[in-house]
Amino acid sequence: QVQLVESGGGLVLAGGSLRLSCAASGRTFSAYVTGWFRQAPGNEREFVAAITRVGATAYSVDSVKGRFTISRDNAKNVVYLQMSRLEPEDTAVYYCASGVRWPGRRPEEYDYWGQGTQVTVSS
Repeated sequence: QVQLVESGGGLVLAGGSLRLSCAASGRTFSAYVTGWFRQAPGNEREFVAAITRVGATAYSVDSVKGRFTISRDNAKNVVYLQMSRLEPEDTAVYYCASGVRWPGRRPEEYDYWGQGTQVTVSS
């Protein structure tokens, strides 16, 4: 089992930045691909970015490329999502998840999920 806890969400003005953290405990975190998803009210859960076990390769969707950066620190068992130039369309609950498939763009490809952290971007 892997337990995941997200933090770092909040309210920010458009153009601002936030850094989300996903802290892991339990089984060896570095054995898993980790991804970030988001879900806005009335929408399906959407893939945002993923990073490989050792952090050598990262993948993100076009809508966040150049604005969001995913990284990990396996020594601290943490994966980060640095978000900059935030837009109101980025408003959602953000979830981290761990699994074994790469790049894991679908929620069903992940085995473990955090509880989510709310990000609200005001215009």
